[in-house]
Amino acid sequence: MSALSLPEPAPEPAAHTAPPDIGDVTDVVVAGHRLHVAHRPGAPGRRPLVLVNGIGASLEFLDPLVEALDPQRPVVRFDVPGIGGSPLPWVPLPMCGLAYLLAGLLDRLGYRRADVLGLSWGGGIAQQFALQHPDRTGKLALVSTGMGAWMVPARLSVLTKMLTPRRYNDRTYRREAGAEIYVGESQAEVDAVFSRAREVDPRGYLYQLMALLSWTSLPVLPLIAAPTLVLNGRLDPVIPVVNAHIMGALLPHSTVHLHDGGHVGLLTRPHELGPVLEDFLDR
Repeated sequence: MSALSLPEPAPEPAAHTAPPDIGDVTDVVVAGHRLHVAHRPGAPGRRPLVLVNGIGASLEFLDPLVEALDPQRPVVRFDVPGIGGSPLPWVPLPMCGLAYLLAGLLDRLGYRRADVLGLSWGGGIAQQFALQHPDRTGKLALVSTGMGAWMVPARLSVLTKMLTPRRYNDRTYRREAGAEIYVGESQAEVDAVFSRAREVDPRGYLYQLMALLSWTSLPVLPLIAAPTLVLNGRLDPVIPVVNAHIMGALLPHSTVHLHDGGHVGLLTRPHELGPVLEDFLDR
């Protein structure tokens, strides 16, 4: 008698992981400027984290970090005028004007107070916001950034490559320049980050350069009362690590955290550095 043959059990359906919530994208008009904004509301009652981008970078550039953060944390990102989805302004805006726009954006979103993270160029807006609006600043995270015009500069060969937006618009140029700019990250990691960013209008990029070169925080760093995380890569050729030590010494309530990556380490290794940021914000 033949053995009874039982049917094979049906395979279990594959588990589907929901895509990370990186926020709803919309346009918000603030003081006559239309800002392209991504807003993840998070849990009601929690203080939002505002992410301010590096020079030339659109808000999509920050997706890897947002994906690594606590999904219950409200997160706000925006394109500064002239970058990404925000139209070019009639005239260049100084850092104090950009910090004013950030305050207006928080008003429009219904937030009285916020934590602010500034990446590279965005660190200027973050510091200026903390100086102009101390009562609206919770905690401050200054990532791969310095004190503006009065900082220890990068090598001249690095600075000249940062004067142009070509690394956003020309992949070949980015690979050539990146060998000197993005030390500490692999080419594949840099390409993955930049693949999210939009092309850059040269005039919008120029306006950002003008804002940076006409601003410094060095004499007034001791006036920033907000608890501040200074996060910098030891291999960063754009913001030499000595700037992190200077900022840490001058900011009255600072924590300096150095990692073994480079200028965009927060975005190429978000699952390593995201928890450092989370721990600081929740402490």
